[in-house]
Amino acid sequence: MTSFPDPVVLRRGSDDPAAPVVVLLHGRGADEASIIGLVDHLPAGPSYVAVRAPIAEGGGYAWFANRGIGRPVAASLAETMAWFRTWLDAEHPEGSEGSDRSGARPVVLVGFSGGAAFAGGLVLAQPGRFAGAAILHGTLPFDAGVPVTPGRLSGVPVFVAQGDADRVIPRELLDATWAYLTGEAGSVATTWRDAGGHGVSAGAVAALGEWLVGLSG
Repeated sequence: MTSFPDPVVLRRGSDDPAAPVVVLLHGRGADEASIIGLVDHLPAGPSYVAVRAPIAEGGGYAWFANRGIGRPVAASLAETMAWFRTWLDAEHPEGSEGSDRSGARPVVLVGFSGGAAFAGGLVLAQPGRFAGAAILHGTLPFDAGVPVTPGRLSGVPVFVAQGDADRVIPRELLDATWAYLTGEAGSVATTWRDAGGHGVSAGAVAALGEWLVGLSG
């Protein structure tokens, strides 16, 4: 088992212990500071936490080792997801696997690019653990050791945003992600699509904010 450092986090928003928790997961080669700025454009009310990925890469950090763009190494993804769950369960033990989750704080994942694949892996591995997941300009981790079966995310709220000019994530992975989340996954999908590239547009952020409000409403 690989030894990873303790998570580095940035916190914004509500300090109410009952507030929903929105975990922000940055892209490959970036860090927690690169995504925390989204909070300035998202609704007040939740407690926002940006977490640094555990693997140093390219002057920044990554959530897993890759076998190609958008294609996680299964063993690496399993290790980093276990590391993340250890942190999350320590922060919010009432929502951990096997606990009595009545009254647990809702936890929502918001991931961009590599962080989107990581968020997808987490919610696919434990659909009942999370109140929702936003997959921003990224792919689900297909063929990476997590279930991508029909009905796997039945009833789980998801938000998926993509840009038609995205040339970073392979188009076949983006298309497969869109098709799965809006179809056989069984998730309650909210979508945003625009003509942009590999970056979150103002329109996508506004739609994400509306989705977050809807989760708490």
